[in-house]
Amino acid sequence: MQFYLNTLCLFAEPKYIYIIDCTGCQHLKDGSNYQELLLEMTGQKTVPNVFINKTHVGGCDKTMKAHKDGVLQQLLCGENEVYDYDLIVIGGGSGGLACSKEAALLGKKVMVLDYVVPTPKGNTWGLGGTCVNVGCIPKKLMHQTALLGTSIQDARKFGWELPEETVKHNWETMKTAVNNYIGSLNWGYRVALRDKNVNYVNSYAEFIESHKIKATNKRGKETFHTAAKFILATGERPRYLGITGDKEYCITSDDLFSLPHCPGKTLVIGASYVALECGGFLAGLGLDVTVMVRSILLRGFDQDMANRAGKHMEEHGVKFLRKYVPIKVEELEAGTPGRLKVTAKSTEGDETIEGEYNTVLIAVGRDACTGKIGLDQAGVKVNPKNGKIPVNDEEQTNVPHIYAIGDILEGKWELTPVAIQAGKLLARRLYAGASLKCDYVNVPTTVFTPLEYGACGLSEEKAMELYGQDNLEVYHSLFWPLEFTVPNRDNNKCYSKIICNKLDNGRVIGFHYLGPNAGEVMQGYGVAMKCGLTKEQLDNTIGIHPTCAEIFTTMEVTKSSGGDITQTGC
Repeated sequence: MQFYLNTLCLFAEPKYIYIIDCTGCQHLKDGSNYQELLLEMTGQKTVPNVFINKTHVGGCDKTMKAHKDGVLQQLLCGENEVYDYDLIVIGGGSGGLACSKEAALLGKKVMVLDYVVPTPKGNTWGLGGTCVNVGCIPKKLMHQTALLGTSIQDARKFGWELPEETVKHNWETMKTAVNNYIGSLNWGYRVALRDKNVNYVNSYAEFIESHKIKATNKRGKETFHTAAKFILATGERPRYLGITGDKEYCITSDDLFSLPHCPGKTLVIGASYVALECGGFLAGLGLDVTVMVRSILLRGFDQDMANRAGKHMEEHGVKFLRKYVPIKVEELEAGTPGRLKVTAKSTEGDETIEGEYNTVLIAVGRDACTGKIGLDQAGVKVNPKNGKIPVNDEEQTNVPHIYAIGDILEGKWELTPVAIQAGKLLARRLYAGASLKCDYVNVPTTVFTPLEYGACGLSEEKAMELYGQDNLEVYHSLFWPLEFTVPNRDNNKCYSKIICNKLDNGRVIGFHYLGPNAGEVMQGYGVAMKCGLTKEQLDNTIGIHPTCAEIFTTMEVTKSSGGDITQTGC
């Protein structure tokens, strides 16, 4: 126990001295030095500044809250418990790896358990989670492959003399190159864990008590491990349809990126970002692609932007079957690829249709991997409808020593950088006395459709719901990227829009961009959004010319005016 004495406080000094005399505590005279160190460690200026068993609790309010939540008792009893690990992280994806490495750097004994349950097609992958293996990385590389195909066609208009015969794409070559790169990342993650003394175990984790898990490897061997704290970072897996033939004959994004053969004529079922991204790059490779949509595109995103992205896909050869849902998938012929028959039913009546495809890709959403890890044995509450885990603003579940991060959180962004940020900050709060929490507001993101869609902040629909249409001003503009002009394609198809709150000095609360390199454009503006960007600040910013991003510095036409937004030149 330590008391930090402020000698300038005449009222406190006699009381501190009395406490010190009664308890026999050591009196450190250079308390100001310790106070500076505490401020650096915790960001807390006030007293009391409470630590229990080397864990920072906080000031008076946080200490009282910790007592109310049962955390205080947990910490006070902690020194009497002996656990195998300070921290066990369940899940070796982006968030779990970030958190485990940060905790290890802070001197904690850490274990990471990661196990990939095979898909119905038998596909598995290495350490790193969805993003690295069957998500962001292969998706972006295959999207880039499709963009290169368009660039080859553009090149002729720029003077490149190419062979007259049609340029063909080789799926196997692309797949091998992409998966070789992913393999190097898998190995790099394992090396990083080893170098940071994190114990990586390739086993399936399941709670049997609140502080104890069972780990089962692929051979069925079971081991048991205990920890003072746990972090759940199990991520999500694609949802199936629950219809005849879906698991037998269809694939998901968990299978697509390592598919050993070209998928051929493909039906994509769903309107999620995964559906549109995969359908987009497959069409860009020259394949016959149809997207079956039950209701709207990109639910949760700005619908104006979503529909523009979908329209661009249609104009470039992707077919959309709207207002239909599949009811049966049958195999007509086995092969690589084979032939499948899909029967679908209208959502607006009894009409049914049939179609033949080589590959059927299901992309109707994802489910949290929380149902079979023994959370009931640990007492962790889960939303029974979607398997998501509710947490407080510090990613803490209802069980004080169990935390959750990433895609399994209720009501949070399902994005790799969000999971990484949350994981790092959580480790620092738990073991370095830090107080900074993950900010889930104004997170920039990009949908890698053929014409990319970047967004930060609120959709127009959500902004109207929160603030009312009369309190908003929406500025928008079409534009024609300079690189599109010489090949004369996609004239005035790109689109930008900002949503401003008139009641808050014109603060930008929604930022939307449809055009090339959307992620690169959006990243910088995402910083500006964090800093409270206003329309006036955009107007006072000098754009870089000629670029796509400069469009946001010159937008003058509002939606309410009904003015013409087409661009006639640079």
